[in-house]
Amino acid sequence: MAEITASLVKELREMTGAGMMECKKALVESAGDIDKAVDVLRTAGLAAVAKKAGRATNEGTIAAAVAECGMSGALVELNCETDFVGINEKFKAYADKIAQAALASRPADLAALQASEVDGETVESVVTEAIHTLGENIQLARFAYARQEGGAVASYIHGGGKIGVLVEFKLGDAAIAKNEDFKRYGRDIAMQVAAAQPVAVNREAVDPSVVEHEMAIYKAQAAESGKPENIQEKMALGRMEKYYKENCLTEQEFVKNPDQTVTQYTAAVAKELGTTIEAVAFTRFLLGA
Repeated sequence: MAEITASLVKELREMTGAGMMECKKALVESAGDIDKAVDVLRTAGLAAVAKKAGRATNEGTIAAAVAECGMSGALVELNCETDFVGINEKFKAYADKIAQAALASRPADLAALQASEVDGETVESVVTEAIHTLGENIQLARFAYARQEGGAVASYIHGGGKIGVLVEFKLGDAAIAKNEDFKRYGRDIAMQVAAAQPVAVNREAVDPSVVEHEMAIYKAQAAESGKPENIQEKMALGRMEKYYKENCLTEQEFVKNPDQTVTQYTAAVAKELGTTIEAVAFTRFLLGA
């Protein structure tokens, strides 16, 4: 009997599109003969999976799940072939189920998520079931997990699953995570991330290479003005300030009230709730990006 190696399992998966556990079982049953393993999978009713495995998955949905305690959340992107299936309620239910699995298992990577269980079956089996039920190639593309001990995580899904966001907050009072007013605020900030596409939570979090690149452009633009160097420096710094205000979450104009910045909105909500609130991180998924 040939050794059932990870590379052999991977090869069978690539040939058939069947799940990792199904491939391993088939290889064990066929004593490591990959051709016989393909037949085992076909006999088990996975031939449809094999036929669909090579087809492009450019559509799909993003789903989110947040724990009842409010301190953790997960995002998953589940891809399919057509928009028709992508907006199907059954397909979305599969994505929601996988998001719950990601929330519960806190997986380290995609392979760990696929092997995790939800309602007594692996996520990989859930995806295989979705393929059989909906008749398209379906792939679990990526996931994100976030947790803030003593803080909160908020989510927002836009466009029926085209954009998904998680935002993490530090709180002065952990109990606020369950407060309905805070939940509305958290959803507003997650919606801000979806709509305004910030590059970082605040200016300190902007990648230094991005700052260097932007400043180089602004200095070059200022140099073309022909003004003295000290004025050019002020011009470049002024443009960098504008960049921060447009691209850092906390400095952006609040989309639901442009007369306020996100920081000002946050301060107002924190005052009402009698605590402190600080957005510290976010994850934004754009379908297919």
